[in-house]
Order: sequence, then C-alpha cells, then structure tokens
Amino acid sequence: MMIIGCDFHPSWQQIAWLNSETGETGERKLVHASGDAKAFYEQLGAPAWIGMEATGNSQWFIELVEDWGHEIWIGDAAQIRASYVRKQKTDHRDAAHILKLVVEGRFPRLWTPDWEQRGLRQLVLHRHKLVRIRSRVKNELQHLALNKGVQRKHKLWSQAGQKMLRELPLKPWAACRREDLLGLLAMLNQQIGELDDAVQKAAEENPQAKLLMTQPGVGPNTALAYVLTIGDVSRFRRGKQIASYLGLIPREESSGGRQKLGAITKQGNPHAALAAGGSSASSGAARSRTS
Repeated sequence: MMIIGCDFHPSWQQIAWLNSETGETGERKLVHASGDAKAFYEQLGAPAWIGMEATGNSQWFIELVEDWGHEIWIGDAAQIRASYVRKQKTDHRDAAHILKLVVEGRFPRLWTPDWEQRGLRQLVLHRHKLVRIRSRVKNELQHLALNKGVQRKHKLWSQAGQKMLRELPLKPWAACRREDLLGLLAMLNQQIGELDDAVQKAAEENPQAKLLMTQPGVGPNTALAYVLTIGDVSRFRRGKQIASYLGLIPREESSGGRQKLGAITKQGNPHAALAAGGSSASSGAARSRTS
C-alpha cells in the first residue's frame, strides 16, 4: 500500500511517500496548474492512504483523490506542528513529518463531514453570507433616514416605514443611493426567502435537527447549523468537549492558585457562528413581519 504525506499549498503540493510492501520511499513536487497532481494520483494502482494538514481551498483535491478511491485523512495543523521538534521548517520536512505521523499511528486525524453534509453546509453558509450582506444594506438605509432626522429602528422595515423611507426628500445622488439599496434589499429578501425554504425542508428531513426544533426558540436555521457543525456526536465524551469545540468556554489566565476567567474564547469551529447568526437573523425577521 502506498502511504503519502502531503504538504498542500494552493498552487502546488510537496509529497513524501512510502510503499509499505517494498519499503520504497520518495518525494516529489506536484504543480496543480500543469495537472501533475491529477496525473500522479490517477496512476496509483491500489488505493493509497494520504495524510494532509487541515487547510483552506483544498476541497477540490480531497474530492479528486476520493474519486480515485484513495483514503485521505485531514489532520489538526496545530497538533502536527507541535509534534515537530526541529527548528528548521521546509516543505520537504513537513511532508516527511506528516508521512512519519501516519506510518507511526500518531497522526491527529480530524472528523470530516460526508458528501451530504458538505452540500448542506454550503446551503447554510450561503444563507448566512446573504443575511450579513442584507444587514449591511439595511444599515445603510438606516443611516439615510437618520441623516434626515428619522429614527424608526426596526419599524423602518414595516410597510409604513418603507413608505416613509421612499418619500424622504433627498438630493439626487442620495436618492439614487436609496433606490439602489432598496432594490438590493428586495432582491436579497427574495433570495434569502428561497434559501429559508430549502433550510426548512432539509431540517425537517434530518432527524437530529427535527428533534432540536422541538426545543423552544430553536428554529430550522439554528438546528441545521448545529447538527452540521457537531456531526457525529458520539465523538464527544462530555458536554464540556462540545462547549470547547464550539468556542463557548471562557478564556482563563490562572496562576498561583488564583483562577481568572474572561469572556468566551470563540476559538471553536467556525461553522458554529452560523447557528448564532441564523438564530439572531430569524428573530430579526420575525420582528419585521410582526411590525
């Protein structure tokens, strides 16, 4: 079996490999644009075992090697670096070190979502991004109203508030800005509404998300984002580990027998913010509909 340690970069990757049957070793630089990576992993006969640090913009590569039947493990970059005692850091050494961790059974493997979960994560992430853009558009419209002495807060998004906003006497370019922002807001409301329907359907089809929605205050956006963030809950032995994974534990600077705790670390999984963002956005939308 071919075992490969991969030091991945956006435009190329450095690999070190070991053939467990023959003991043959080697290393190579694969340039992505020229197709080196695709050609190399395609020509491997038997399924290979690949270890790689967690890094961004690598989804295409993960899908590529999985399509060819290879097994890829994603490792915790901080733990991989902590296990490296040498002060000299090069791409060749990094690839060889990852290979060594895989061979010795010390590779800090991370849980990774399956194909279906990856697709649903894109749905939740896309909605989250559009909601943030809509919030910026709303803030700009609020500033236009405030500069005319009108302070309506969330009531500005009611029918009466929208009518008043359109009737505000503005200079030509300010009026142009208002119309463009209102057009963006209408378009975003339509797009987010369609995504809300898709999230609602996905949450109702997911048993865990459906169970979470039975709790007061938990809607489909929060439930689905939470389920997709946590994944396989059996990998957590205690509730404290889930809190740490979500970045909900406090900062701590304790010394000399004195404990000092601060605000939450927010160092958890970045997808955890989607649950909180979806919850607050849903609350805001509900207030707008009520008004």
